Amino acid sequence: MKSAVLGAGSWGTAFAKILGDAGNDVMLWARRPEIAEAINEKRKNPEYLVGTELSPHIRATVNSVEALAGAEVVVLAVPSQTLRANLANWKGLLAPDSTLVSLMKGIELGTTMRMSQVICEAAGVPADRVAVVSGPNLAFEIAAGQPAATVAACVDMERATRLQDAITTPYFRPYTNDDVIGCELGGAVKNVIALAVGIAHAMGMGDNTKAMIMTRGLAETTRLGIALGADPMTFAGLAGLGDLVATCMSPGSRNRTFGEALGRGLSLEEAQRFTRFTAEGVKSCLAIRDLARAHGVDMPITEQVERICHEGMDPRLAVKTLMSRATKAE
Repeated sequence: MKSAVLGAGSWGTAFAKILGDAGNDVMLWARRPEIAEAINEKRKNPEYLVGTELSPHIRATVNSVEALAGAEVVVLAVPSQTLRANLANWKGLLAPDSTLVSLMKGIELGTTMRMSQVICEAAGVPADRVAVVSGPNLAFEIAAGQPAATVAACVDMERATRLQDAITTPYFRPYTNDDVIGCELGGAVKNVIALAVGIAHAMGMGDNTKAMIMTRGLAETTRLGIALGADPMTFAGLAGLGDLVATCMSPGSRNRTFGEALGRGLSLEEAQRFTRFTAEGVKSCLAIRDLARAHGVDMPITEQVERICHEGMDPRLAVKTLMSRATKAE
């Protein structure tokens, strides 16, 4: 199957490797020429997943026309908040009936749209052409060939099954699901919860605290999902609990690492300089908070993370606020 992966970061590169190892012909679009040249000449991405050798089925380009020509599967692996602008340039290049696959785990600022909704609106395609891949998918582990599983979700189950077949390898096991809403929310909110876990870890708090944050974080994710029409069982699966555990517990998680910087007392700007990246959860917590308020959903951990990130709240005060909430039944 001819595939295009738009975005040559860690996850985009790892997903291109999955597609290539599954026998697909892959065009990997990179923003920077030096990355595309290195992939084509050395079979390696010089900036992301440096030690990973890429399949000869993968070719890289900076030309989106070349990348998208005839692609049956188009994988979108760009930062969430840049998706709409990128699709404005790409939508006229999409092949008819191509499957658009979102690897992004965020909520759009301003509109509070999920990424699949942004794709439908910005690319002018129906929902049954959009699939979402979500699960405990740390890119560096997958690139090393360690066993992993994921969820390929689409309202069109036949399309989800075709995608499943296209990305099955000896080390990567996809499951299908038709609950796009639940899979997307699980992937977006877990980034915010991972920030909270990172903050707690840096403050010297132990496993009881981290387990509490993850469990109650999953509860507020599920509440939001139910309000938006998701299947609550999705949050007990790979795209919910699985993704949450991996992102919260791994030292290789960007969101957890960024949270640790905040927990050490760094400001948002200082944390960005220290880590040299902005974690998805930092921006998404604003949109998730707005989405929750619009639907009358209580999300106390998300609220406190937003205050730490964007209002300068002392993390110690945030902990005190959470622990002093009125007691209630679980």
